[in-house]
Amino acid sequence: MKGIILAGGLGTRLSPLTKITNKHLLPVYNKPMIYYPIETLVEAGLDDIIIVTGGQNAGDFLRLLGNGAQFGLKELHYTYQEGEGGIAEALGLAEHFTDEERLVVMLGDNIVEQSIRPYVEVFARQPNGAKILLKNVDNPEEFGVAEVEGDRVIGIEEKPARPKTNYAVIGVYMYDARVFDIIKQLTRSARGELEITDVNNAYIERGEMTFDFLEGWWADAGESCDALLQTSRLVAERDRGPKPS
Repeated sequence: MKGIILAGGLGTRLSPLTKITNKHLLPVYNKPMIYYPIETLVEAGLDDIIIVTGGQNAGDFLRLLGNGAQFGLKELHYTYQEGEGGIAEALGLAEHFTDEERLVVMLGDNIVEQSIRPYVEVFARQPNGAKILLKNVDNPEEFGVAEVEGDRVIGIEEKPARPKTNYAVIGVYMYDARVFDIIKQLTRSARGELEITDVNNAYIERGEMTFDFLEGWWADAGESCDALLQTSRLVAERDRGPKPS
């Protein structure tokens, strides 16, 4: 199984911080943001990872991360996304890297409190298809929202005005190698992007999508400057540990 971290985009929601750097290089507490998804995937057992980046600061990732040895990686690869063509387009750029293996994909600005290893291990035993992780949130209209029926996902809506549930689809996705065939068949959305929600709904239509609810907190650090600040606080509390009594 291989890991893919999507760290492109212009980061306009974090302007002016992102006028001189990629948002995934901004600090979250005491580390660059990109460290957290790398550490999450490595802890989940993945030692072969590719980072998909873009913009004018792509070379800074190489200067910061090198070959990934500091994280215990076997290999750390890089590829480049021109412009902002969407999450699914960025994922498609990693096809050459995957060698028909299963994938764990993580958005570079998503940070989780706890290990995702249990979910990855369950997916490894899944015959085929995909898995998403959900989190009950107070503001589902800001995210892709999953509608579930028993143990099945029956649909996902992207940033709906009237969400059917509070179950946000977080930025951790698991796919078999057929995801690239699905991406090649997508049409661009009204905003000119290939949407990851369309990829997930394709698996749902095939009856090959499973889900789990994420334990612990989840943060989308790139959502806004307030989210970046709050994520730093959450990470600081987690990494410092409980205060002595």
